[in-house]
Amino acid sequence: MAPKPAGPPDGGWGWVVAASAFAVNGLSYGMLRSLGLALPDFAEHFDRSAQDAWVSALALAVQQAASPVGSALSTRWGARPVVMFGGVLTFLGFVFSAFARSLLHLYLGLGLLAGSGWALAFAPALGTLSRYFSRRRVLAVGLALTGNGAASLLLAPALQLLLDTFGWRGALLLLGATTLHLTPCGALLRPLALPGDPLASSRGPLAALGLSLFTRPAFSVFALGTALVGGGYFVPYVHLAPHALDRGLGGYGAALVVAVAAVGDAAARLVCGWLADQGWVPLPRLLAVFGALTGLGLLAVGLVPGWGGPLLAAAGAYGLSAGSYAPLVFGVLPGLVGIGGVMQATGLVMMLMSLGGLLGPPLSGFLRDETGDFTASFLVCGSFILSGSFIYMGLP
Repeated sequence: MAPKPAGPPDGGWGWVVAASAFAVNGLSYGMLRSLGLALPDFAEHFDRSAQDAWVSALALAVQQAASPVGSALSTRWGARPVVMFGGVLTFLGFVFSAFARSLLHLYLGLGLLAGSGWALAFAPALGTLSRYFSRRRVLAVGLALTGNGAASLLLAPALQLLLDTFGWRGALLLLGATTLHLTPCGALLRPLALPGDPLASSRGPLAALGLSLFTRPAFSVFALGTALVGGGYFVPYVHLAPHALDRGLGGYGAALVVAVAAVGDAAARLVCGWLADQGWVPLPRLLAVFGALTGLGLLAVGLVPGWGGPLLAAAGAYGLSAGSYAPLVFGVLPGLVGIGGVMQATGLVMMLMSLGGLLGPPLSGFLRDETGDFTASFLVCGSFILSGSFIYMGLP
């Protein structure tokens, strides 16, 4: 048996893993963000309004809530087969949804099946990437997380074109074929044994979930803050495009708003990843600052006047701050739980954000139905993020 390396290789095959995680992120969160453009088509076909928000919200919540399962399976059997199976499951969810006859079928297909597939893909890929890097970890994670913005930049206008050309059923079939590329991405996740890994004998079903991490005070503070941030962080994934449509921008104008947010998001993930790795400011402090800026950006999206320029600027500001927050929320984990607990901690972080992710988009849709626009929705959800960022100030 080959000896374990002294620590993460900080490069080499790690860059291939980073490229794989980049694609996994784009095919999960990038796809979820762009699906907001299809919500009006779902609402029109099934004669629903607020209820259709549960399609994306359920997919997001299942993806995050089931992430500890993906991490546990990866801890026990390795990330490679788990991510590959997740790609197949996501593909089946999109194909099932393309033949939906009721909103319930969309809940089962996009929400349950595709959401479960994304859960088996995202956390194991990102956890594996964190194990390959030490000194440049936040930069590598930031690079991988730009897959979200890059995919949104491409998928937002592409999905609008698919909807106009093939309708929502044809669009879902083509998106399903695209998500099947998660499977070869998983094949690139070469296993890596490191000092500090749990012994195979200790990897029972419950131990693999990593629930014992909640006994650590610092991780518990982080968990509470992250759950609150999740209440607002993903609302633009679902309702930024409908918000732009409500402001009269039209389908391609709404796609441009989503694309601007995606560009800011992608650029910030790289810049913040490099900044964090310099060590000038402790990672927990950066996490709190950029979390607060994300909340303020969400408030701005809701408050700007009802025409294109200010909304584009607010969406760009939100994208910059949210993109800076994203690599930090995973970059702080090794300092809180150690390298041996990163895989489990990554899954738990996704689960924590699902607690808010399940509440935020439906609450946003409800407030829109009650008030007639998304102003109150973005104000309330932005306040959730600000509250979570304040709690981050308690991290050591």
